[in-house]
This record gives sequence, structure tokens and C-alpha cells, in this order.
Amino acid sequence: MVEFTGQPLYLKIADDLKREIRSGGTAPGQKLPSEAELMKQYDVSRTVARQAISRLREDGYAISQQGKGSFAALPGKDRPAKHSPEFEQITEYLSEVRQDVRRLAERMDQLEELVRQKAQGQ
Repeated sequence: MVEFTGQPLYLKIADDLKREIRSGGTAPGQKLPSEAELMKQYDVSRTVARQAISRLREDGYAISQQGKGSFAALPGKDRPAKHSPEFEQITEYLSEVRQDVRRLAERMDQLEELVRQKAQGQ
């Protein structure tokens, strides 16, 4: 189980995976753990596992393929050098939406924990 360090758990998981990719323990193109595997390994909810993978994609450390999973990448490698202004606007907007969703997921996790604590206390 991951201990609370003041850092959101999804960031801790993402940082662990980034460190593994940077060190060469997980090579670019190699399949990353699935949400289910991360849930089991870190004893976290699906939401937290999903956020960790999403953070890796945002930071350039993962490329996801629907139906196949997520694969390790290094930021700046194998990426187009320039995008259209429209693409940049959409990307920026999606990043903001992801941040909002992450905040909502964190609140949901907190509420779930409060409900669990309340249920155990009765």
C-alpha cells in the first residue's frame, strides 16, 4: 500500500513509472502496466491508476493505443516538431479539462474514503 506523503497518489505512481523509463528499466515502446496492474501493485482505485497513466501521456512518457494499452516513450522523441495553432488551442483546452477531471477525481477519492471511514466507525 502507498503511504500518504502529501503528494497525490497518481503523481507518485507516475513519478515511479517516469523514473523507470528514464533509467532504461522500461524501454521506449515497451508496454506499461495496465490500470488493473497498477491498482493491484499500488492498492489504489481505478481512477487513481487512470490519472497516473494520463499524467504520463501528458508529460510525454506514454503513448496509448485504444484496445492495446499504453507504451513507454521519452518526451520529445518520435513526435512532430510543429503543430497547427488550432491543434495547440485544442491541446491546451484538453489539458485544462484533464486538470478539472483530476481535481474532481481527487475529491471523489476523498469522499469515498470518508464514506469508508464512516462505515467502519458504525
